[in-house]
Amino acid sequence: MTTPVTLDRRTGPHGEVVLRRRDATYEIIANGCFLMDTSDGRSERLLVDAALLALGHRPRPRPSVLIGGLGVGFSLAHAAAQDRWARIVVAEREQAIIDWHRSGPLGAVSAAALADPRVTILHTDLVAHLHTSPDRYDALCLDIDNGPDWTVTEDNRGLYSPAGLAACRARLTPGGVLAVWSAQPSAAFERAMRNAGFSSVRTEEVPVARGVPDVIHLGRHPGPDPA
Repeated sequence: MTTPVTLDRRTGPHGEVVLRRRDATYEIIANGCFLMDTSDGRSERLLVDAALLALGHRPRPRPSVLIGGLGVGFSLAHAAAQDRWARIVVAEREQAIIDWHRSGPLGAVSAAALADPRVTILHTDLVAHLHTSPDRYDALCLDIDNGPDWTVTEDNRGLYSPAGLAACRARLTPGGVLAVWSAQPSAAFERAMRNAGFSSVRTEEVPVARGVPDVIHLGRHPGPDPA
């Protein structure tokens, strides 16, 4: 395998983030942990598709979505390519990652999406946004870690706690969908979602070349769809 070339390295309040290039593939490394790269994108696209499918045909045909975080941009680009989303908000706490999209090589993935008037990029911590924002969304598509059991930073664990899941539920409209990407299934997280009051909790597999499949954890806000 080709030795990666480091393109940028920054240290911020949440630790170190690194952008690397390996041949034609870009990689994001957070605190020494591989986070994601531009080699595939199936998981990120399925995250958005699974949430949209779970919403079904609601009385409000054009829903809103909060994506956390920006990553290499596949989830954002895929959402922006779909006309059905009325509003697309991305919460990303690392200014470096935002810069790599706006003025760096990751713009090759996200440039069209960033120019879309439906898209808003928030430089904010996702967990803090969920707890403090008054906004509500029809879908939350969350991909900030390698899963509930393998977080990039210790403070991200709060997202998967009872308080974090309660905040997710509070940010959803009645009947809205929570979709959480994970590198492996987590029965404990499924139980936590049910305990937090989510209904229709299930896990959808994403086949990968080697090892166990990636998964999307899905659950619905239990309230009725708005009339």
